[in-house]
Amino acid sequence: MDPLTHTLSGIVAGKLISKNKSLIWFVLVFSLLPDVDMFLLFHSKELFLTYHRGITHGILFLFLLPLIPAIIFRKKFSFFPVYASSFLGYGLHILLDLTNQYGTRVLYPLDETAYNLSLTFIVDPYVILPLILALLISLKIKRGQRFLLIFSLILIAFYIGIKAYLKGEAKEFLKQRIEAHQYRVYPLPNDFARWWFVVRHSNEYITGVVDLFTKRVYIDNKYTIKDNDLVLKSKESKSVKALLHFSKHPAFEIRKEGDVNVVIWRELSYAFLPEDRFTAKVWLKENPEGYKILNEKLKI
Repeated sequence: MDPLTHTLSGIVAGKLISKNKSLIWFVLVFSLLPDVDMFLLFHSKELFLTYHRGITHGILFLFLLPLIPAIIFRKKFSFFPVYASSFLGYGLHILLDLTNQYGTRVLYPLDETAYNLSLTFIVDPYVILPLILALLISLKIKRGQRFLLIFSLILIAFYIGIKAYLKGEAKEFLKQRIEAHQYRVYPLPNDFARWWFVVRHSNEYITGVVDLFTKRVYIDNKYTIKDNDLVLKSKESKSVKALLHFSKHPAFEIRKEGDVNVVIWRELSYAFLPEDRFTAKVWLKENPEGYKILNEKLKI
């Protein structure tokens, strides 16, 4: 999820478990801490895409990092309250990240698989709004403050539950309309009835939108999965390697720019986004020895 969601959820969770401002701060800080790996972006997009939501979002750090403040502040607050507050904030961050489609290596380092529930978008106003309203109203109304905070979390849980049900309905409806051996459904921003889908049949990916309101399936594009020398050479670029490490449904297309070949790789679960997000482009030129990489670009 986005930093605002993590901040708001950290404050709400902190206020629920304690009136001690210091303990609330521990929850808040640790609800943001897993995204410390965002600093990888300062090195390169490739490094970020490869390792974001890795070790800092795994169970090892979840259990170990809260020990640091718990030990440091054990005499002032005692060990357990600090550890529990920090653990709560850190765990809440990981749980919220699991609800969207990006992928979170929650079992790292035991398992490097990126898990996702694909129920919410990274920035989801239906998660943010209940948190903001609960905090704003609680500033004016002291009596019943705890109820408001709990109710905001119940609303979010109910919303996620509804999205899980609708996702299942969208997937079942899609199976009735398109024959394939792999079906994946992903949330579209600010939408309940329409879901983005990626299905695979043999050596072909099909993407599009399944609309539960109109009871229709709209096909957006089809991608044939078949490597050749040009495609294999593009896989040697750092940009493509990073994207393939991240991708669940990688596909490519080949274009010509004069005498230069352009191989465009994209992660299909995000293919509905504008501006070619989550794509890697490689420019190659043919020579007597084969293909030579001239340039590459990763966009996330």
